[in-house]
Amino acid sequence: MNDHTIQLGELNCRVIDALPAETQPRLIVVLCHGYGASGSDLVPFGAELFKYTPSLAAHVQFVFPEAPLDLSDLGMPEGRAWWHLDLQKLQMAVAFGQLRDLREDKPEGLELSRQRLSSMISEWSRQTAVPIDRFVLGGFSQGAMLATDVTLNCDGNPAGLIVLSGTLLNESEWRQRVSHRRGLTVLQSHGTEDPILPHSTAEALRDMLTDAGSRVEFISFRGGHTIPIDVFRRIASTLERLCIGPQSVDP
Repeated sequence: MNDHTIQLGELNCRVIDALPAETQPRLIVVLCHGYGASGSDLVPFGAELFKYTPSLAAHVQFVFPEAPLDLSDLGMPEGRAWWHLDLQKLQMAVAFGQLRDLREDKPEGLELSRQRLSSMISEWSRQTAVPIDRFVLGGFSQGAMLATDVTLNCDGNPAGLIVLSGTLLNESEWRQRVSHRRGLTVLQSHGTEDPILPHSTAEALRDMLTDAGSRVEFISFRGGHTIPIDVFRRIASTLERLCIGPQSVDP
């Protein structure tokens, strides 16, 4: 297993693959962690997916960028964030069962993180000579929101999008951009008992993507803000399909 850390643009990234030296990956998967997690939070996904589906090891490279904001001052020594949250407000909403619909929110810091992640992807595409249409973007929670935003705003058409416990936000801008991603392969999952991000707004995101012509596989599971084993298996099968090559889009 090849595992190294590299700085791409302004982001520190862990790169994991099992490819022979000088071998170009067929697919590059960029996975962004959630709010408060460490930069290495999702890194075990790479080795576990290779173990679960050995065929991926011959074709796939994983990149795990670390969010730029340090949350140690908030009592999270290894915690990172893509943009800041009002934690007190969030905790009160969770405690009283008053989860907010975030679809109209455009968080301060979203645009800057979009630029940083987009620059990271462009730089790695240049260094590896792998075009954007062979990149899959994804993440968990806040990382899933950022991956969705970058997918809808980037130049070129990514191979796929993985949205794990994400939500619909920045709706007016996303709706203007989503038609440009017709035919996009999307794997989206969300727990029906998620105490942080409502299942209903995940459904709204699914519907927006589907109505614009994206190919969305939506996994609704009984559970909270997490990634269950069945979703892990679906990620593996989705990446297997994407390794075969881009699917044709109906005219």
